[in-house]
Amino acid sequence: MGRPSGASGAVAGNVMRILAVSDLHLDAQHRQTLLNHAREADLVIVAGDLGQRRQGLAEYLGPMEGIAAKTIVVPGNNETEAELRAAIPATVLHGQTTVSNGMCVAGLGGAVPPLPPLPWGSFDLTEDEAAEQLRRAGPADILVSHSPPKGCGDWHSRRGNIGSEAILDYARRVQPKLILCGHVHDSWGWRGTIGTTRVANLGPVPVWFDTDDWEKGSCPA
Repeated sequence: MGRPSGASGAVAGNVMRILAVSDLHLDAQHRQTLLNHAREADLVIVAGDLGQRRQGLAEYLGPMEGIAAKTIVVPGNNETEAELRAAIPATVLHGQTTVSNGMCVAGLGGAVPPLPPLPWGSFDLTEDEAAEQLRRAGPADILVSHSPPKGCGDWHSRRGNIGSEAILDYARRVQPKLILCGHVHDSWGWRGTIGTTRVANLGPVPVWFDTDDWEKGSCPA
């Protein structure tokens, strides 16, 4: 599925090198590890939860402005789309797509389905809201989603499978080549497939993915 964390060195040919993480949660060491390896990446993907309880985002992301031009990020449940856009000049996706090196990338943020009520105002979506955002985004080669699909990298030690039916449905219908997610800390590092779609719950340690064997699609008009 890609190079192990910490791998480096150029890759020949028309290969796009993707460095991906999730759930940094204001951790300075994980941020520095990401920055150390990002220079080798063609694309950096962050699958949400850079902040912590809707706080500290702008200060934390300041050192990441140097890689913002090649970074795609979706909001987690610890920050909103608007808060991300105000904090870093990266490509922020939520119900949208973008093209990077010919690869179409869609994004969906927030906790899906909603978490139990939290006093600090978690950014959550219902399944219907998530399905609508995914319809807006349309087909893509890669889906970056903060929440995992139902039954795939979504096992929580107290609540069981807490992933999203809407994301699972998107995976089955669209069959993107890759779904990158996070959110469920107990399942960081999980890898699996939905049909031909590879799914990875990332966690805060950077993971490499190379697109050497992919036939690139395109974003909808």
